[in-house]
Amino acid sequence: MLNQLIKKAAVLGSGVMGSGIAAHLANIGIPTLLLDIVPRELTKEEEAKGLTLQDKQVRNRISASNIQKLLKQKPAPLTAKKNLALIEAGNLEDDLVKLKDVDWVIEVVVENLNVKQQVFERVDQYRKPGSIISSNTSGISVEAMVEGRSDDFQKHFLGTHFFNPPRYLKLLEIIPTQYTDPEVLAFMKTFGEDVLGKGVVVAKDTPNFIANRIGTYGLLVTVREMLKAGLSVGEVDSITGPLIGRAKSATFRTLDVVGLDTFYHVANNVYEKVEGHEKEVFEVPGFLKEMVAKGWLGSKSGQGFFVKKGKEILELDPNTLEYGPRKKLSTPSVELSKQEKGTANKLKALVYASDPAGKFLWSTFTQSFVYSAQLLGEIADDIVAIDRAMKWGFGWEKGPFETWDAIGVEKSVQKMKESGVEVPAWITEMLEKGFTSFYKEEEGDLYFYDKGEYKLVEFNPKAIDLKKIKKQKGVIKKNTGASLIDIGDGVALLEFHSPNNALGFDTIQMINYAIDEVEKNYKGLVIGNQGKNFCVGANLAMMLMEAQDDNYDELDMVIRQLHKALLRVKYSSKPVVAAPFSMTLGGGAEVCLPAARIQASSETYMGLVEVGVGLLPGGGGNKELYIKHLEGLPNGVPFDLQNVAIKVFETIATAKVSTSAEEARDNNFLNFVDGVSFNGDHLLYDAKQVVLALHEQGYKPKVRKKVPVVGEPGYATLLLGAEGMRLSGYISEHDLKIAKKIAYVISGGKVPYGTEVDEEYLLELEREAFLSLVREPKTQQRMQHMLVKGKPLRN
Repeated sequence: MLNQLIKKAAVLGSGVMGSGIAAHLANIGIPTLLLDIVPRELTKEEEAKGLTLQDKQVRNRISASNIQKLLKQKPAPLTAKKNLALIEAGNLEDDLVKLKDVDWVIEVVVENLNVKQQVFERVDQYRKPGSIISSNTSGISVEAMVEGRSDDFQKHFLGTHFFNPPRYLKLLEIIPTQYTDPEVLAFMKTFGEDVLGKGVVVAKDTPNFIANRIGTYGLLVTVREMLKAGLSVGEVDSITGPLIGRAKSATFRTLDVVGLDTFYHVANNVYEKVEGHEKEVFEVPGFLKEMVAKGWLGSKSGQGFFVKKGKEILELDPNTLEYGPRKKLSTPSVELSKQEKGTANKLKALVYASDPAGKFLWSTFTQSFVYSAQLLGEIADDIVAIDRAMKWGFGWEKGPFETWDAIGVEKSVQKMKESGVEVPAWITEMLEKGFTSFYKEEEGDLYFYDKGEYKLVEFNPKAIDLKKIKKQKGVIKKNTGASLIDIGDGVALLEFHSPNNALGFDTIQMINYAIDEVEKNYKGLVIGNQGKNFCVGANLAMMLMEAQDDNYDELDMVIRQLHKALLRVKYSSKPVVAAPFSMTLGGGAEVCLPAARIQASSETYMGLVEVGVGLLPGGGGNKELYIKHLEGLPNGVPFDLQNVAIKVFETIATAKVSTSAEEARDNNFLNFVDGVSFNGDHLLYDAKQVVLALHEQGYKPKVRKKVPVVGEPGYATLLLGAEGMRLSGYISEHDLKIAKKIAYVISGGKVPYGTEVDEEYLLELEREAFLSLVREPKTQQRMQHMLVKGKPLRN
């Protein structure tokens, strides 16, 4: 069994979490059985249809209904709606017999030990020997769940704690029991990373495991310190978000999103199982209990710590439980930290300050630091597991020990001791032995402190780290926009690193250099990076400035150069593989489309969005998306060229952006040979393997072919649709003008239907259309609005 992939799974419990896990498995391509309890009563609709409690439709109602809800949930649990077909509805009375065909059973029923034990007793009767069984519990002892089960069941059982929503949150905590076979643990860790795409941390069987234990403690400490300091929830959120390397939702907005009832349950779970000071901290404050009693649960109930009234967002006063205007905390340390570069410098500017922000953050940080240090060995074996759990589960930029390093361990410990804080003995011993940080870096390798020595931090070999490569090997060549890096095995990588990875003339120069260098000395090229987004498009500010200064010759030259560079990508004698992820918009998509292959992260949001700034794609995107559609059609099967043109026109004219790589495939930005990586950390490795495979197969560059277009008759057809939208009030006059330009380029201009034209001809049409639109005052207004407001203007 352990030498095979998991080919089929079953999820027991179809609530939000269970159905979310089933959706994640379906996204990956694993057929999944989703089972829930049998209803005890008929609905009015079922009665009207003459159904009885014995009908399968009724008996499977709960899971079937929750499967359908996946289509409406936001954020979407499914990467493509078609994945729903991989989830089969069933119930826990009739369908447990189907577990004989299942490789992995995941229990996600109610958080009650007795119920879980009863479910596992029945599962034990039907499962096939060697199949893996796990519980997605968030706090119940996994050891207690398997008491009395068969030896084979116990050997193949462990906790697998997904974070919600399973598609988007990276952390997967795996919790073995004393009975778990080490091979099963090793297999699930590898499977979790390589197939499920998760960041896997091995946790111990303690209340709330790692992330929820420390995260809940930190949130409760923050609430208590807020009350003590007399700050408001808005003021606390203004300094506990991105300013300190945490998520935008900060503290109280996070609680609203999670749900106060869920938070109360998680906190209470620890409260009931610990003693002393820890028990005091985990007692939920009275005002929060009152909020839960009132049903003020956060986002799902419409109000929590924040409520929206009209366009204004109001914050709750915990003392009066009344809402008022949202506040922000502005102190000298806050303003100073905003001027600093990097999270470490921002933190130092804040935590050692004596103003209200500094005092508040010092107190919350030190309590979390000490708590994390006290739990080492109890919840996890090393500091790396704790740091990773907090980064992957709560979206922290740095884990507690990394944050402690950032503010200086020696300096902070001295201040803690001076103020009477009891620092764990192992920290004092560490410093006395001359170890002054939890982590250290040597020759690009990262080490962590563990019991009197530094040990190498282990990474999955598929997780390529560009920073490490550059430190160890340097770069082949770089400029302000991009770098060319040797990533080993004869493969080079072109990394964008301008602000927002926007394309400018410097990037174009590096594309040309990269193709030259790779064609001479390398097996192939990966275009990728490890920034926040792959590429959000061209340098809009530069284009607007040139347009406002009437430097159209300069713009014309840049467009021509970009066209040439991307044609070189397409027809390179060595394979070029693009590795997009996150926002891959406008020019970012245009860089990917001509590549020999695309290896996309599952979470890739790709689209040609230039219409939003009054333009049409100017880097060959119209042509390449049209050709990609044509290439995706089966050979020898008749097709309607007009339908292809309509599909491409609609995609570009409506600025359609995929919500996943699979949706990008549905929109023809990816085709059947392009790949998808579910673990974003493995994306560059996967892209590199594609380059090597193409090289080994004796890669031959694409052959230049003429492109059939719909010409004047097709252009007229495209215009009919656009005119209809304008007459219906869906688009403005300027939108119509842009749509006409897009239609003209895609149709191939004034030629007969079916004419075959050169790519350069289509690029010329695109360049002329782009330059005519960028001269338009309304387009320049849209560009200005996007730069200032960050959203499209419809004028």
